[in-house]
Amino acid sequence: IVANHFIANNKTTTMKITPLALLTVFAATSSAFGLNGAAQSVTKSTRALGFAGKAPLVQAVDIQGNRLNTVALNDAAEGAADAKAVRGGATKGPLDVGLLVYFALWYLGNYYYNITNKMALNAAGGKTGFPMAISGLQLGVGALYGLFLWFAPDARQRPKVTVNDLVKMLPVAFCFMGAHAASVFAMGMGAVSFAQIVKAAEPAFAAVLAQFVYGKPVSKAKWLCLPIVIGGVILASVKELDFAWSALISACIANTFAAVKGNENKKLMETEGIKERIGSVGNQFAITTIMGFLLSLPVILLREGSRMGEFWELCKTSPAVWQNLIASGLWFYGYNEVATMTLKKTGAVTQSVANTAKRVIVIVGVALVLGESLSPIKLIGCSIGIGGVLLYSIIDQLVAKK
Repeated sequence: IVANHFIANNKTTTMKITPLALLTVFAATSSAFGLNGAAQSVTKSTRALGFAGKAPLVQAVDIQGNRLNTVALNDAAEGAADAKAVRGGATKGPLDVGLLVYFALWYLGNYYYNITNKMALNAAGGKTGFPMAISGLQLGVGALYGLFLWFAPDARQRPKVTVNDLVKMLPVAFCFMGAHAASVFAMGMGAVSFAQIVKAAEPAFAAVLAQFVYGKPVSKAKWLCLPIVIGGVILASVKELDFAWSALISACIANTFAAVKGNENKKLMETEGIKERIGSVGNQFAITTIMGFLLSLPVILLREGSRMGEFWELCKTSPAVWQNLIASGLWFYGYNEVATMTLKKTGAVTQSVANTAKRVIVIVGVALVLGESLSPIKLIGCSIGIGGVLLYSIIDQLVAKK
């Protein structure tokens, strides 16, 4: 279906806001309405059918033949669970269908965001277009959606942050805006797949900043993984047909902003009481998006303000610009919130594998749909770089086991 929106001679095409986009946004906010998606237990189902109040036909007794009551049974079960947890065991629960749906929507949202974002950039003039305006307005779409959730009945509880809290959130919001804008610049200046490969090297930037700026030592094992990541990116860049220094530099700037944002966010969350005042992960992302949009406005005016009339005329005469702009803004907000909820429900290793799989799917899938180059050496470099990122993410756990 997506391929039908493209034509071979690279003319501007239009991607309308499909039901899939609305589905992703719905999934992104499902936690606000209590749709957690986890499988329900058998006991809950039987309780709904009315069997919970009846005495079982076979009742538990102790070694002396005395019948055990419900409280004793629950205490015994909790004791057994605690003992198993100490031994490192885990119970096998029902398949978490909700989590699988979150993974699918996270990948789908990221995939469609990259496509609609690239189409909006191409429709607006490509390399000589309006990347800052597009990136800022994408945040604006997300900001409106976040506000809608706060004011819609029974949607999401509003945060109770103070002015001082908002001031403390400024560094995170600024880095969030900078990382997003630089990423859009990178994808506008070159191939989406190339920008994604360079962005996969973010751990290298995070390691340098953590070690030398934030005073948080990085293990030797992780340092040894970084040449693999950097080498893979270099190898993928050698035969890149759409290589542009501006794309490489923009992607590196995006990585720097993202790394700083990660460290600043950790510092922010250490502020006493701020988690309770924000209320939820969804609220935190909404506040960050709103503040990021407001911070992007001066940058838009400074860089592209003199051409805003041209951009407005382009939106009126070319529906591909505003349709893909709105779609990409919704996809961006939706997949980020779904990703946050997904990663919150998984462990560190699962997160690393999931992020790695996401990058592979996006790089290969988007390159195929957009007709970007996928030479063997680029694929090899991509595999080495992303494999290095995965190894970097789990190396400390692997070393600790030995």
